[in-house]
Amino acid sequence: MTLERYDGRDLGQRPHLAVLGSSKVGNFVVTVPLLQALHHCYPNAVIDFWGSELTRDFEEALAMISWRTSWDRKDGDQFQQLAVAAQQRLEAAGEIDLLINCDGFNPVTQVLGAWLRPRFVAGAVLTANGRNSLPWGSHPYQRFLNDPDWDSTAFLDRYPGLFQSNYIAELLCRLAFLELPEGPIDLPSVCPSFDVPDLLIHATTTRAAKIWPESHWRQVLAWCAHQGWTVGLVGSPPKRQQEEYNAGQLEERLLAASDLIDLRGRTSLIELAGACRQARAVVSVDAGPMHIAAAVGTPTLAIVGNDANDVGASPIRLWMPRAAVCERTISVNTCDGCEAVRFRNDACLKQTHHCMEGVTAEQVIQWLERTLNRAGKPR
Repeated sequence: MTLERYDGRDLGQRPHLAVLGSSKVGNFVVTVPLLQALHHCYPNAVIDFWGSELTRDFEEALAMISWRTSWDRKDGDQFQQLAVAAQQRLEAAGEIDLLINCDGFNPVTQVLGAWLRPRFVAGAVLTANGRNSLPWGSHPYQRFLNDPDWDSTAFLDRYPGLFQSNYIAELLCRLAFLELPEGPIDLPSVCPSFDVPDLLIHATTTRAAKIWPESHWRQVLAWCAHQGWTVGLVGSPPKRQQEEYNAGQLEERLLAASDLIDLRGRTSLIELAGACRQARAVVSVDAGPMHIAAAVGTPTLAIVGNDANDVGASPIRLWMPRAAVCERTISVNTCDGCEAVRFRNDACLKQTHHCMEGVTAEQVIQWLERTLNRAGKPR
């Protein structure tokens, strides 16, 4: 069987669709608009989602998903589990009409996409014989996958009239020749088991280049304490924060030096969404909780080290949420070190963390003062 690139043709009344997701929180959130668009275009479709154990609770709560499993399970032979799941699903639901790989730079999903033998494919997969990558195709919605700099302003210049923005959620929709849905992302949530503080903060990320200085956080927390606002620290359990999210001793020192409430590890992701929904505001570095908070409609400030022209530590043209409730900081310093290597670096490439240091505590405090005052008095 030969795999074919999807070209936008109609797939019938009840197509069998498969979406391959990512193992990162932010990546999953920006995949939801694609699922919404598929459901709108094909309301009777069978939509399979090959996702992650990390975002499993979200995936199971989305009514538009007909069936789901995780491609990143760790409780056994991963490839054997995937092979068995693929065989069983194809026997139960029939041939896949269209497979969309939303994590196309991942070798595992490229292999899985070929194993599932769909009629048409969008995104990166191997050829049916597994020997090469499937050619990108000639249509702009196919060949943009081979473009090296999705975050740049030049990207839109190369595709005039075809893309409204660099936003990754729009790019994923274009893979399926669909429009980005209007309105908010439909992210489910569950109320947590604790009283939610006025403000939630998240200070860590998988790329150390996006960490905000401890001294700046301390100033913000001191202002909140003086104003009477309660503040909770969200994230994974402390050990995982240190191992995977560059926490070091940053969080422990902030907890020791303030009235910060430690909520790390106390929620599943869907409960974190519920906590964000109940909070008056969320302040986060460029990481998963920022995407979750913006998706559930909470006033959100993204602390990013990008200047007024979007140049800085984060690929914000590509990844910044487009929700009206989400705003971002503006660094007074300009540094294109991360952009020059297409954000493939982990740590800062300069001798001083110029861009993140250029995001002042006063800027964050001014946003909080404006946002929290609209929300009323402290609880």
